[in-house]
Amino acid sequence: MPMSTAEINIKSSKKRLYSPKFILVCLGSLFFSASYNMLIPELPSYLASMGGAEYIGLIISLFTLTAGVSRPFSGKLTDTIGRKPVMLIGGLVCLVCGGLYTVFTSVFGFLLLRLFHGFSTGFTPTAASTYVSDIVPPNRLGEAMGIQGIAFSTGLALGPALGSLIKLHFSHEVLFYSSSLVSLVALVLIANLGETLSTRRRFKWNLLRVHKHEIIAKEALPSAVVTFLSYIAFGVVLTLIPDWTEAVGYTNKGVFFIVFTVASLLVRVVAGKLSDIHGRTKVIGIGMALLCVGLTLLAGIPSKNGLILGATVYGLGMGIVSPGINAWTIDLSKPNYKGKAIATMFIALEAGIGLGALVSGWYYGQSLQRIPIILVVCAFLSFIGICYLLLRSKRKKRS
Repeated sequence: MPMSTAEINIKSSKKRLYSPKFILVCLGSLFFSASYNMLIPELPSYLASMGGAEYIGLIISLFTLTAGVSRPFSGKLTDTIGRKPVMLIGGLVCLVCGGLYTVFTSVFGFLLLRLFHGFSTGFTPTAASTYVSDIVPPNRLGEAMGIQGIAFSTGLALGPALGSLIKLHFSHEVLFYSSSLVSLVALVLIANLGETLSTRRRFKWNLLRVHKHEIIAKEALPSAVVTFLSYIAFGVVLTLIPDWTEAVGYTNKGVFFIVFTVASLLVRVVAGKLSDIHGRTKVIGIGMALLCVGLTLLAGIPSKNGLILGATVYGLGMGIVSPGINAWTIDLSKPNYKGKAIATMFIALEAGIGLGALVSGWYYGQSLQRIPIILVVCAFLSFIGICYLLLRSKRKKRS
């Protein structure tokens, strides 16, 4: 039986932010993120070496396709069988896939594996964000999402840099096995978490039957729209920035991601706190304005300094937008369907990343001169997101 509002409020008042559970889920998020992100900078050249250079855009888009498709299932399972099992499923997929890259050595096999690998991010982040919302005080939710985002983004930064370093000194095979090892650490951390869903159901196969009304949480659509418009650019960044980084003179393709993530880390907690105080949409709007500026700088200054400056501003923007959107989604959600709302937001995220990766990879065609054009288009899409927030705010004031 679902808890009443009064029971939820009493339970919430006893929560504290920096609990052992919160620290464990943040560390688990860090290692999980690092495990699959460490592959990203080296996969385009690996695919090209197999004769699949024209399929580079599919590296990210196939991954995000299955991540997006699996969100309704992971959201439903998060709200029924529990947060912890869903996190473990995603970690297990990463563990298995890392080793299989050494087995599937054809272009078709590689792309098929990327498709399967995407299930990992379809499951773990959905359950992890929901888990965090269960264990922190509601009035510090934005701050908590910022801290968890720091952990996830640290994995995003360290992963590509570490991956490039391993490939530079060893081989692709060692890189793939290292990815599995890092995901194993994430699994161990998650396994030590206690479950937070009070009324759990035993897993049955019919739970995987998702009806139309279970796919999307309509109440979370506003945050989903903003997420989609924000993350198209991120799909482009994941696909094209490794080549752009090399083109401007860096040998380590992970440089952009290091700078981007450091900048993101600097503002996440503060941005989360500000969204708790001043409102989610105001803070998100500021972040999206920085995304516009950062992408424009990347496009307009094709040099090492331009890359660093653009990565810094873009990182600041994402560091503000991400925790704000996560907390806003929870705010919009129904108490017993938080997993569904988070899944809806992540569907939009994966759709944005996948579309950005697919279209940019197709248009790019190994022509570096086209990258600035793509980045400017992404900046414009972020501007549309700002306009959407302003229009929504005006409508709310009128009503």
